[in-house]
Amino acid sequence: MTTAQQILVVGPSWVGDMVMAQSLFMVLHTQHPGVCIDVLAPQWSLPILARMPQVRQGIAMPLGHGQLDLRTRWQLGRSLAAKGYDQAIVLPGSLKSALVPWFAGIPTRTGFVGEMRYGLLNDRRRLDKQALPMTVQRFVALGLPASVTPAPETPQPRLLANTDHATRLKQQLGLSDDRPAIALMPGAEYGPAKQWPANHFSRLATALLAQGYQVWILGSAKDRPVADTIAQGVSGNGVHNLCGQTQLADVCDLLSVCAAAVSNDSGLMHVAAALDKPVVALYGSSNPHHTPPLSPKAQILYLGLDCSPCFKRQCPLGHTRCLADIQPEQVLQALGLPSL
Repeated sequence: MTTAQQILVVGPSWVGDMVMAQSLFMVLHTQHPGVCIDVLAPQWSLPILARMPQVRQGIAMPLGHGQLDLRTRWQLGRSLAAKGYDQAIVLPGSLKSALVPWFAGIPTRTGFVGEMRYGLLNDRRRLDKQALPMTVQRFVALGLPASVTPAPETPQPRLLANTDHATRLKQQLGLSDDRPAIALMPGAEYGPAKQWPANHFSRLATALLAQGYQVWILGSAKDRPVADTIAQGVSGNGVHNLCGQTQLADVCDLLSVCAAAVSNDSGLMHVAAALDKPVVALYGSSNPHHTPPLSPKAQILYLGLDCSPCFKRQCPLGHTRCLADIQPEQVLQALGLPSL
């Protein structure tokens, strides 16, 4: 009897990247029918992994982003050695991310060359950024034989939502069903150069209320200040500022019952796309050709100014025109709604 292939994936540290990694998990199931995939990932990502049917188990990495702590990594690696993994696929490019599979003695350790980790990886791939311009393509390529050179097909991530949980959440948060909801996601963990102006979100929300929608502002506690500013600038009733009142799993389930979403280039944008929701994605300092929302229902608004994409956390020119010049009327049009 043939034993199923067991693969450990060392996952990324960002919400959006973890969503895109589902494309890799799908490809691994195609390549190795019956494969068992475990993902070593930050604690926050475990609820997202639980919504991916391709993943057997999410394993919490006990160290924060940037921490080395060789002893803890060695202890974790030795504890994972007993699982008998056949292969490890290391998605991050850092040396420390490749240590646990090496300590675990996993026979095949796959990843792109980077940070002098030649001894830690024994299935080393050279990254051709021109051949693989998209992050999701790079993830998927690591799940294919090294001999496969064209840009691979990337299946669309599809998260499973818990609609019963969404119903309970709406009751707990005082959200009604009398009007369809459109979600606004004004946060961007990377920095303010990726954030559409708050007053633009306010104008958009005012227009949505006038057209019979309710508005849910979704995000973490860090997004509460900008969400407060947006809500204070809205004319009309029906805006619900939920930032800081929900966990990531809650946001996932609430997005699943929304009519549409409007988002900066952020992790929640990728979550909404993976829930197969119509998404309007606002890009400024980042590159929509590198990390686009992976859904045919997504509409990207990107001006492509001479100064963008700069990939900076703060606008180096001090004006953030790459986002400020995208008007709420354009977002309404992308949603298929009448303009202001």
